[in-house]
Amino acid sequence: MSLSRRQLLKLGVQGSVVAGSVTAAPSIVLAESRRPSVVGGVMSGDPLADRVMLWSRADRPARMWIEWADNPAFRNATRLRGPDALPANGMATKLDVTRLENVDELHYRVRFASLDDRGAESEPVIGRCRMPPTTRRDVRFVWSGDTAGQGWGIDESRGGMSIYATMSGQQPDFFIHSGDTVYADGPLEETVALDDGSTWRNRLTPAKVKVAETLDEFRGQHAYNLLDDNLRRFNADVPMLAQWDDHETTNNWYPGEILEDERYSETQVSLLAARAKRAFLEFMPLRQMPSSPDRIYRRFPYGPGLEVFMLDMRSYRGRNTTNRQTSASDETEFLGQNQFDWLLASLRNSRATWKVIASDMPIGLVVSDGDNFEAIANAEGGEPAGREMQIARLLKAIRDEGIHNVVWLTADVHYTAAHHYSPERASFKEFEPFWEFVSGPLHAGTFGPGELDSTFGPEVVYQKAPPEGQSNLPPSAGYQFFGQVDLDGDSDDLTVTLMDTAGQALYSKTLSPRSATS
Repeated sequence: MSLSRRQLLKLGVQGSVVAGSVTAAPSIVLAESRRPSVVGGVMSGDPLADRVMLWSRADRPARMWIEWADNPAFRNATRLRGPDALPANGMATKLDVTRLENVDELHYRVRFASLDDRGAESEPVIGRCRMPPTTRRDVRFVWSGDTAGQGWGIDESRGGMSIYATMSGQQPDFFIHSGDTVYADGPLEETVALDDGSTWRNRLTPAKVKVAETLDEFRGQHAYNLLDDNLRRFNADVPMLAQWDDHETTNNWYPGEILEDERYSETQVSLLAARAKRAFLEFMPLRQMPSSPDRIYRRFPYGPGLEVFMLDMRSYRGRNTTNRQTSASDETEFLGQNQFDWLLASLRNSRATWKVIASDMPIGLVVSDGDNFEAIANAEGGEPAGREMQIARLLKAIRDEGIHNVVWLTADVHYTAAHHYSPERASFKEFEPFWEFVSGPLHAGTFGPGELDSTFGPEVVYQKAPPEGQSNLPPSAGYQFFGQVDLDGDSDDLTVTLMDTAGQALYSKTLSPRSATS
């Protein structure tokens, strides 16, 4: 009897099934093993009225494919070919999806197709992005910083990074990550004994048991955070505006620094920072401009009521010093002249009612670096000196040019606070009163409160920090914070609410806009 190849294969499979072999269908098992997988979920970011960045990552070399639609059923979906996930880019891919005019809510799904096995595709992963409005409507967003720091990684027995689930429950239009998106300088221990007698159990990966020095080790810091279910679900649902600070590289770093830390074999911080920035840009849904692909500062309008200005207070600063110079120099730079000019021009040209400056470091809080200073304030409280001089120039220009309704949002200090700045209380008086709201950490040790420098007249209106004498409290202690901002589309009132990891509102302030003529 003559049998065809198809019949032989069919008999072979059936025979294996009868025999109960685990190799019942070798061709099917082999095909499944060749399918790429999506690792780390999906993200959207840097949304504009007609475009948004979409991000994902594959487990092997593969081509990104995206389908998007303006409805969750994906009716009339558009299919786009994305870039290839390759070892050279950490297997991470992102695509600037354009021509999204009149799309209120973008629904997208990402697949990866094998580069060497025709037809082998991953299962799709679905995401959603509410697009910025062009007309008046309510807008809600959240902000915070500091993820997986001070030894507190992912403890799955405690629900992981649960604050991300809390923020997702607020249904924000977008999220500002205010820096320290990872802690590349903070290796994790497998267990940490807590004061209440219980044990914190960190999920570990090879990248998280030493400080990051190589490009792959920096990539591993970002990949670690994406192991958390809460964070992946949040990323799939809420577009992100990301900025960086110091811990993406190493604590309190500045360009040109030479490390004196025995944990590091590479001591040139500028080289470490270049690797860290590349990993940050690979793993964040941040739009890179061909003319300046490494630039992190940028702006995002959200209709006529709101515009967000994202700063980079790390890349252009001078070295950390006593911060008391009386004349401007390379040492007193903080934003860098190009970024300073961009920010002032952008504020001047903005037609939005509210101008929100997302600042990765606070203005008036004293942040020390040994005997030197890491942030803007110098703890002296007199006339502006050191880095304070550049901020004084900015605040004076904002006043002199009649730029109203400027609000500062920041993180970095690992507790939450509301500060009001006024020339009545200040040594430097040439500015209009303004608010600075502080939040964080998202999932890191809690510290504070900090000391305020009186140069710009800050006053603590509200703050919540660990009890006196306690520091580096774990996320399980409940001192994890984020801020929420609500813009009323009818009145243009802006309400800022400081919240904790349980979603409890701790403090709320409603600001009414000042008109250009008032």
